[in-house]
This record gives sequence, structure tokens and C-alpha cells, in this order.
Amino acid sequence: MKKNIHPTDYRPVVFSDEVAGFAFLTKSTASSTETIKWEDGNEYPLVKVQISSASHPFFTGEEKIIDTEGRVDRFKAKFAKAEERKDALMNKAKKAAAAKARKDEKAE
Repeated sequence: MKKNIHPTDYRPVVFSDEVAGFAFLTKSTASSTETIKWEDGNEYPLVKVQISSASHPFFTGEEKIIDTEGRVDRFKAKFAKAEERKDALMNKAKKAAAAKARKDEKAE
């Protein structure tokens, strides 16, 4: 294993997701020129993030579908056509079975 490759200058840093209004204090080596006064009264370096567990769909349970080039719409249309064909075949099979049953009744 290589020696001296891991950082050793861990310090308290505040990470802030300003869109969600969520911030947390943790130890990190991330550098920042901004500072923030935290709940405990001390001032810490501030790192702004665009997404966090408060705003990420995986953690919030909100699903967002990003439709690029109409792929979702094409899939839905293809699925609907397949359902229509399936229903048409089922109706045709039912009619054929009913016709065969009538033919068998007449033969008896």
C-alpha cells in the first residue's frame, strides 16, 4: 500500500444546499473562501453544493422523468399499440370460440 497519499488536514466544514435550505457540519478537506456562523456560535468554512440528501430524488422519493428526444412518449405509444393488438387478438379468439361452439351445437 502506498504511504502518505491520504489527506491529513481534516477540519470542520459546513456544506449547504441552498435550494433545499439544508446545511450540515462535518469534517472535510474541502477548501473554501467563504465562511458561515454555525448554530454553535463558531465560524466555519462554507462549501455550497447544488444537490444533497434533502433535494435528491433518491432520498426524497420524488421521481423526475427527464424525457430526452421523446423516448418516454415513444415507449408509451409502443406499449399502447401492443395492448391494442393483444385486445384485438383476444376478441378474435373469443369470436372464433363462440362460432365453433354454435357450429358444434348445430351439429348435435
